[in-house]
Amino acid sequence: MSDLGELDRPGPPAGAAAWDMRSEEWLSGAACLRDDGQPHSRSGEEHTKPASDDAPAHGPGRRAAAADPVKALMHRHRELCERAVDPLEIAAGLEAHGVTDRTASRFRHRDVFSLAEEMYARVPRDGGTTHRPTPPAASRRRADWALLALLPGALCAATLAGLRLTHGQSRLITAAVGVLAVALAVRAVLSRGPLATKDRTPAPGTGLWTCWLVAYAVLGDGLLRVAVAGGPDGLPTGTSGPWPLATAPVLALTLACAPAAWSAHLFAARARRKLTASRGLTEFTSSVRPLLCGTFALYLCALTSLLALTGAALDEPAAYAQTVTLGALLFLARLLTAHGFTYAPGVVLIATATVEGAALATVFAGRLPGCGFLAIPVDTLVETWGPGAVPALACCAAALTLLLHANRRLTKASAHARTEGAA
Repeated sequence: MSDLGELDRPGPPAGAAAWDMRSEEWLSGAACLRDDGQPHSRSGEEHTKPASDDAPAHGPGRRAAAADPVKALMHRHRELCERAVDPLEIAAGLEAHGVTDRTASRFRHRDVFSLAEEMYARVPRDGGTTHRPTPPAASRRRADWALLALLPGALCAATLAGLRLTHGQSRLITAAVGVLAVALAVRAVLSRGPLATKDRTPAPGTGLWTCWLVAYAVLGDGLLRVAVAGGPDGLPTGTSGPWPLATAPVLALTLACAPAAWSAHLFAARARRKLTASRGLTEFTSSVRPLLCGTFALYLCALTSLLALTGAALDEPAAYAQTVTLGALLFLARLLTAHGFTYAPGVVLIATATVEGAALATVFAGRLPGCGFLAIPVDTLVETWGPGAVPALACCAAALTLLLHANRRLTKASAHARTEGAA
């Protein structure tokens, strides 16, 4: 009978059996460990329960558990072992619970991967299937999201063309319909494929702050320029004037949805392949870190190229500094969110949007009596480097923060465990 099956047989009460097993393992020194590699404490509610009268003083089950520390670990992570479709998922789950290669040596294994292979092999299975069958529609789904990623850029280009061909109220209607269509297309891209979240939903308000950052890329630089000069005297009209709109950045960002999705898919697929080939957590981390940096650089190259093309096509300044840093920030935030790390991207996006909003607010607040000192930092920055320096510095600092966070989080095996429906 399998080891898990042996644990399922009728016997003493669960609390007493657990106490007996763990007490004898602790006394015998047979690696009755927590996930962090430390011995179990003898204090606590589990250890204060008296042994059952029906439980034998010395039984083969307790002696086997004491001599087989892997069985106790399997019992502790029973759900993980039963639902895993390959040893790599068990390795990733153990790592997420704090098991390291050093801890695995206490279980008589050289690393977590070797320990996971034994745990996976000892789990009873009905059909004898050891690998997840390849879904027949996997290639179809991949083609679907690959084509869908092109939709936001196409709709944005059509909207900008419509704005140049219309005037007055028709232009307002075209702008409203175009913005709605592009927003829905981006939402569709983020709900399918490699940019979709697998386990958790993004932090509340993430979408709102992302919209603010994109809107600032379109309107913010022009507004800041005229605010420093004493304006604005009216609303933007969409033409060259005192408050022009920057349409090249938003077109480049929407077109970059496709390389963002393809880069995220490339990173996930290659990381999964390296997870299969690695023989330790340290080896996996050292092999995935350059992959992450290379994928990030690939996306930045694609975004920069698209920005140069859109600037030339629309006859506008490309605004490389603020647009590339914003694209880097949004890409890293979504990559982390897609792998289940939602808190840090939300906080960083909120902080970046707050900095941009505060820069505008201080300029207008400086016009109040006795408050002119509030506008001095932003005025000096705009006069020295131009209005694009504010979003460039804010987004650059935020992107570097997320890049460091990604190098810490996305290089863990637990970030790349296979999930249902993964493309």
